Amino acid sequence: MSAELLSILALVLMFVVATAFPVNLGALALVGAFLVGTLAAGMETGDILGAFPGSLFVILVGVTLLFAIATNNGTVDWLVRAAVHLVRGRIVAIPLVIFAISALLTAVGAPAPAVAAILAPIAYGFAAQFNIHALLIGLMVAHGTQAGAFSPISVLGGIVNGVTKEAGLPSSNLVLFLSSFAFNAAAAVIVFFLFGGPSLARRTASDATPVLENDETDGEPTGGGGGTATLARTGTGPRLTGHQALTLIGIAGLCLSVLAFKLDVGLTAVTVAVILSLTSPKSNKGAVEKVAWPTVLLICGVVTYVGVLQEIGTIDWVGTHVAAIGIPLVVALLICYVGGVVSAFASTVGILGALVPLAVPFLSQGTLGPIAMVAALSVASAIVDVSPFSTTGALLVANVRGMDRDVFYRKLLGYGAAVVVAGPLAAWAVLVVPGWLG
Repeated sequence: MSAELLSILALVLMFVVATAFPVNLGALALVGAFLVGTLAAGMETGDILGAFPGSLFVILVGVTLLFAIATNNGTVDWLVRAAVHLVRGRIVAIPLVIFAISALLTAVGAPAPAVAAILAPIAYGFAAQFNIHALLIGLMVAHGTQAGAFSPISVLGGIVNGVTKEAGLPSSNLVLFLSSFAFNAAAAVIVFFLFGGPSLARRTASDATPVLENDETDGEPTGGGGGTATLARTGTGPRLTGHQALTLIGIAGLCLSVLAFKLDVGLTAVTVAVILSLTSPKSNKGAVEKVAWPTVLLICGVVTYVGVLQEIGTIDWVGTHVAAIGIPLVVALLICYVGGVVSAFASTVGILGALVPLAVPFLSQGTLGPIAMVAALSVASAIVDVSPFSTTGALLVANVRGMDRDVFYRKLLGYGAAVVVAGPLAAWAVLVVPGWLG
């Protein structure tokens, strides 16, 4: 049995074991990376450890630590109350505003994980305070970041357009951007109706009920925001303490550093968190314990194993076998699925950089429209970033409020699996098939 096939079977076995036994999937994945890498592929230990996503680890820890501090000192609650004034108490507008802001920030060039890292904790403050379903608000962040992710000045848009140009294929910035925006906007509409969006239209901020600081429930979100309800009734403005003002300055500094100066979001968040901890040690006590360590292990372990798969050549092996089928329309569908499935666990940037060149030989034949095919592959590879094993999805799980984290993880895993199944198929059917039929 080849190392590539063995590595795929081992991944399936890990999911089965983690489902049947109370073992963290991330820990299993680290063991799998060690055993498969050394025994089946002859990898050195250093190469296996090199697949560990250090940047993702720092992002998860840094951002959750910073917003644990912001929650402890009441800054998140202040942000929620201030937002009530902006939407004039219309709770139904909050998910829509979150989607729009997420899309705008990625469209102007901010990396999707950075936007999710900044917005997710604040968005969950809204969810906890106003009884908004945690999946609704979280997925608005996720699909919003992907809606703007392929603009001509965005990270992913630049990569895809650059790869197609190097391959000598025709490209269209507008088709790529609008395709991603349309698919993610449609997904956001579905999410809005699936997770209680219409019911929000009948409520205002004055309907909010008190919520405990660490409120996590078993399923549906529970009420929120007694302070906000009072604010809505009296019309008084939200007031800041000195340390809350300093925390807001820190969050604003994080945004500016990441979006304008392109600094690393994880390291910047840790720096801000440490500064805030030093300025008020007593009020920030216990923040480190609130970092979602089981989630960090889960995500980083699985991503490490996928990194080993890439090092072994499993991804290229699968792609090569798919491309060898020879039926263009079927190959197009399968390549979209390869992009979607792998990207749900690994870097979207890396997958697009690998699969677009892989598709060049049969796109050059002229049987399929290269612009539509590249757009379909891009949509299929990016829309699955709602998976809890992607950076964006991991940030949603790590920062969730208003729902038990394990419950949220399972629900997000189910939603992500549905998107992995339906997303590539829909992108292929809408973008590729019409051109082939025509």
